[in-house]
Formats: sequence, structure tokens, C-alpha cells
Amino acid sequence: MRQINYGFIGCGMMGQEHLRNIALLPDTRVSAIFEPDQIMADAAKATAPNAIMCASLAELLAVEALDCLLIASPNHMHVAQFSEIAATRQLPILIEKPLFTHPDDAVKLLALESSYAAPVWVGMEYRYMPPVQTFIEQAKATTGGITMLTIREHRFPFLEKVGDWNRFNRNTGGTLVEKCCHFFDLMRLITEGEPVRVMASAGQDVNHLSEAYEGETPDIWDAGFVIVDFDNGARAMLELCMYAEGSTFQEEITAVGPAGKIEAKVPGPRRFWPTHLGEPPVSQVIVSPRKPKGPQMIAIPVDPTLQTAGDHNGSTFYQHARFLDVVRGESPPAVSLRDGMLAVQMGLAAQKSAATGEAVTLSASDAVGQRAVAE
Repeated sequence: MRQINYGFIGCGMMGQEHLRNIALLPDTRVSAIFEPDQIMADAAKATAPNAIMCASLAELLAVEALDCLLIASPNHMHVAQFSEIAATRQLPILIEKPLFTHPDDAVKLLALESSYAAPVWVGMEYRYMPPVQTFIEQAKATTGGITMLTIREHRFPFLEKVGDWNRFNRNTGGTLVEKCCHFFDLMRLITEGEPVRVMASAGQDVNHLSEAYEGETPDIWDAGFVIVDFDNGARAMLELCMYAEGSTFQEEITAVGPAGKIEAKVPGPRRFWPTHLGEPPVSQVIVSPRKPKGPQMIAIPVDPTLQTAGDHNGSTFYQHARFLDVVRGESPPAVSLRDGMLAVQMGLAAQKSAATGEAVTLSASDAVGQRAVAE
């Protein structure tokens, strides 16, 4: 099998996780890196010592031996960098979530979607966590058709990142975009429906209130509820709390239908588990039929090597394995630009609902395919 050569754009915290996981894949190599922060660049060089270190995106795109690109830069840089790539050298791309942060970017992305010649995969790692994969595979049969879906994430606060960019909504798109586009993507995937109405209550309750950056206090939210109605009648709810890192499980997903219930319980990063408590918890999937009653719990262990390579229960590794099939021309992207755009759109609608106190309807008339308007 021929070797695939990656070009990397951004090697902050998530970029470093991508580097470690690519190093575990056969027939792959990181050949060029653009990372302007010297500390992050040095860390990247330690993981990919043979990579060419580039001073700009243009310099990276001039490296001949590239088969694909990974964009893991701060959220607000994605669209401009994607546009530069489209105008210079159209290679297959894996672009980290969220795909964009401002509603105005949607029109630019639609133009890129229609003109970009190579495949684009949007990085939605949560799809590829082994317990979530099992949940997705069994949800329809277990429930008899999902009517209700609940996703809970009780986790640690936002971590420190280069230049503290993730402390401000103008850079992230807001917590319900930056953090929660993963969950809105899962909602669409699991319910097999399209969102028609979004209602949210959220805010900044505990975290970052005593911090200041150049005299400015962070405005990023840390908790909220979001309810989404879908066109097929399903309902979904997200519960987010970013000051609940004492929990046994970080993510809990539940789907219910006329035939029964299925749950997935996923622990947080192993590196945050207190050593005095022994081994970290193992992911679970619980199937609970209505007739006959009798919940069945299935443990879903994750390879310890993959746990060490990142904070997402091995999903980054499995995502890259599938992306490599796309680069080799063996399959289309599983997470399309449209998927990435709709996940952001749902997040922007939730941000708007929480800010205004009004429900937001989604119609099929705007540039992305659906438009958020206050009810």
C-alpha cells in the first residue's frame, strides 16, 4: 500500500493528538507542518522529526510530496485557510470542527463546496468512539425507531490553548458551536432527521470569571440545555456542564423508542482520572428492552495505546483510518461539508435562542440549506 504524506496546518492541543495518532497508522507520514507558535512547533517536531517546518501556509502548499492536508488551527481561521488552499492546491482535507464560526462564512463555504475538486472530511471524532459506534449500530433495532434522544456531557472546563483564543466567543463561535457541534452532528446522525426548531438556555455560571486577558474577561459559556425538534418527529436534548469533571462518565447518550432504550456511557480522558481511585472506568453500552424487561450491559474497552495517544477514546485513530481510505480513492468522506455546516448552524441557532430567550426555527431556504430565524 502506498504511503500517504500529510501536510499539517496547526499543531496546538488537538493537532498534537492528530500527530500522535497518525504515527500509529501504517504507511502514513507527516511530511510538512505549519505552526507559528514555537513551543507547539517544537512539540510537533518531536513527534514528526522528519517533517519540513514551514513558515506559512503558502510555503507548506509548495511542498511537492503531499497527498492530503489536516487543518487543526483555531476555529476562526478555518474558512480563510480553506479558501487559500482552494485557490492554490486542491488536496484532500480533514478539517477540524467547527467548520466555521460566523453565519457570514456559510456563503463562502457553499461556494467552496461546489468548486473544490478534492474530497473534504470534517473532523467529528465523537462519531468514532467505540461505545458511540456500538450505540449507533444498535440504536434503531433496540428502540424500534428513536423518538427521544438525550446527550449529556459533564466535563472539565476549557483547557488553556495557544494565545488563549478559546476564551472568547469571537474566536470559537460560542460554546454551543465550539464544543457542541459534535453533539448536534450526532443528533442528526442518530435520529436520521433534520432539525426544524431549536430552544436553548445557557450561560457562563462558574468558569473563567476571574480571568482577564489584556484587560478583557472571557465570555465563553460553561453550561446549558438545548432541545431540538426534528422533521421526522424525533426530539433530542443536550445537557452540558463544564464544571462537572468529578463525574465517573463524561458523556452519556440515551435513545428511547417504542421497543426499548439504549445507553452509552463514556469516560473522560484517562490522564485526568485520579490515580488513587485505581483504574479508570471502562465505557459501557446498556440495552434495555421493554418486553421482556432485562437490561444488558456490554463493556466496550478501548485499546490503551489509543487512549494514551489522545483524549477521545481512540476515535481520532479510527477517524484517520477512514480518512486514509478517502485519500486513496476507496470511499467518499463519511462526514461531508454539509454535515459540518449543519452542525455549526444548529450551534449558532442554539446560541441565538439562549441569548434571546426565543425558539429558533430552521427552514430550507438559506445558503447552507437551512436558515435560522427567530420564531
